[in-house]
Amino acid sequence: MFKALKEKLRELKDKVDGIEEKVSALASGEIVIGEDKVEDVLNELEIALLESDVAFEVVSEIRGKLKERLVGRRKKIGKSLYNIVENELKATLLEILERNRFDFDDFVSKRLMEKKPLNIIFVGVNGTGKTTTIAKVAKRLMDRYSLVIAAGDTFRAGAIEQIEEHSKRLGIRLIKHNPGSDPTAVIFDALKHAESRGIDIVLADTAGRMHTKKNLLDQLEKIKRVTKPDLVIFVDESIAGNDAVERARMFNEMIGIDGSILTKIDADPKGGTAISICYVTQRPILFLGTGQGYDDLVKFDAKWLVERIFS
Repeated sequence: MFKALKEKLRELKDKVDGIEEKVSALASGEIVIGEDKVEDVLNELEIALLESDVAFEVVSEIRGKLKERLVGRRKKIGKSLYNIVENELKATLLEILERNRFDFDDFVSKRLMEKKPLNIIFVGVNGTGKTTTIAKVAKRLMDRYSLVIAAGDTFRAGAIEQIEEHSKRLGIRLIKHNPGSDPTAVIFDALKHAESRGIDIVLADTAGRMHTKKNLLDQLEKIKRVTKPDLVIFVDESIAGNDAVERARMFNEMIGIDGSILTKIDADPKGGTAISICYVTQRPILFLGTGQGYDDLVKFDAKWLVERIFS
């Protein structure tokens, strides 16, 4: 995982630790890190981050913070400048990833004390693991809560069949209408079904059609207005890189999301997508998909992600 960024950081280490001889030494045995040397480091680091799917605006913030923290700083002669840069980079990435920290389990538990059913809607383009992710979230919740799933992607008959298969395997009731039906009506019926039977949570699928943005916008706005979701969760592939980042930005601007789930993190050789999505949406990453099984969903841990990048 994150092989590309790791290799770039190793190359950067060799370059950074070789540029210190021109920096003035102090009598105390310390040297001051000059701005020109920091710029040399940041230029190399910027390329490494961009090649690892970290969005340009995120790289700009990282560069600014690192420059602020490094220029004029003293360090012992012989101490690796690369290690100092690495530690500061880790701290900066953690700041970005933990800026809007959100505990999904805690939110669900507390909100259910206030109201039932809890309405959780999943958005994202088709083919990125959205339906399977709904099933994974259902598997994670079903030991503690009662659930119903709403087949709100009525645009494709295949989408209804797919989520129906998952619901059968998990033993969870599915509320569906015919293909082409109003998805808002499906989710509304699922909420009424849950309310009448005392069911805790409704997990609702939605259609994702990037090529008809106006229709998608109208549909999602109606769903949000009528069903009043407690959470809107964006789902995309970690391996989609900047495409996933732009889609997250679009869905956040169109309807507003509360958090994201990234699939296929186990197949991501770069690692920058999570950082970028967290930054551009100003919303947290909730979970990471690590495989195709129902149990292959892990709670997002910013420290874990950063350590995996540098390990």
